[in-house]
Amino acid sequence: MPLKAISKSDLSALIIAKAIDLGFSDCGISAAAYLAKEEDNLNKWLEEGRHGLMGYMERNKEKRLDPRLLVPQAKSIISVLQNYYPKEIQNTDNNYKISKYAYGDDYHDVITRKLLFLANEIIQYHPEISFRVFVDSAPVMDRVWAKKSGLGWIGKNSMLINRKGGSFFFIGHIILDLELIYNSKQVKDYCANCSRCIDACPTQAIYEARKIDARKCLSYQTIEVPKLAERSNPDLYQDWIFGCDICQDVCPWNDKFIVPHVLEEFVPKPEIMALQKEDWNKLTEMQFGDLFRGSAVKRAKYSGLKQTIQWVNKKE
Repeated sequence: MPLKAISKSDLSALIIAKAIDLGFSDCGISAAAYLAKEEDNLNKWLEEGRHGLMGYMERNKEKRLDPRLLVPQAKSIISVLQNYYPKEIQNTDNNYKISKYAYGDDYHDVITRKLLFLANEIIQYHPEISFRVFVDSAPVMDRVWAKKSGLGWIGKNSMLINRKGGSFFFIGHIILDLELIYNSKQVKDYCANCSRCIDACPTQAIYEARKIDARKCLSYQTIEVPKLAERSNPDLYQDWIFGCDICQDVCPWNDKFIVPHVLEEFVPKPEIMALQKEDWNKLTEMQFGDLFRGSAVKRAKYSGLKQTIQWVNKKE
């Protein structure tokens, strides 16, 4: 049986409070609608081929712009942030580097479970609702919806920046056919005249503030691209072999406000943190499978990771 009736306002407040109880760093709610303002920029970006080999960006363009195509009659989007900044950072002396988001368990699984718990809270009051949970797994413009829900602004590196915690966050959503109370105040853009992220990008992937040429981005090149001919000069990799955190590491908002996460699932295996270049170079497929079981690193596959390592070594 559903619980006693609750007002939209009270339910919305309960959802946000419960999200924080579940360990999310922040939560906001926005109205599901067509993203008309984003359409022209997306079309131009695709026409210029800046998505590279990520053909799924084109195939699902309509769904990317309209969440009501993902959940029929969708009215609300609940957006959450999950901090993944670790207490311990890789020792980068004589070492290759992997992105901090890949230190622990695959974030897709971790955040999906937590969002389903959050959805279950809503079902207690509205068992008839239809909803879907999304964690970087469908054509959803994550940062746009997080911004609309009041969780931050889009930085010049295209990352969402939260005033309370910087940008080392995963973003997740619940899209549902239930009307709630929506954020009405957008967060001010605090990037001002800062251009640290643009200046620091070794491949000049940030070709304009808030515009990324994915083909040049090291995250793309170390994860998406299987062809060495598609890569940038190995000297520019700076030893990154899976993902890249450069544009976030130099951001003043991460310097000032970053607080390490407390999630056990994101704590890296000691064996991974102990790896040095020699260990990476000698890594076997069996070792790769054991070390990165349940990790986002498996997305690159063993063959892709070894290709990247070989490419990076060309500079030496």
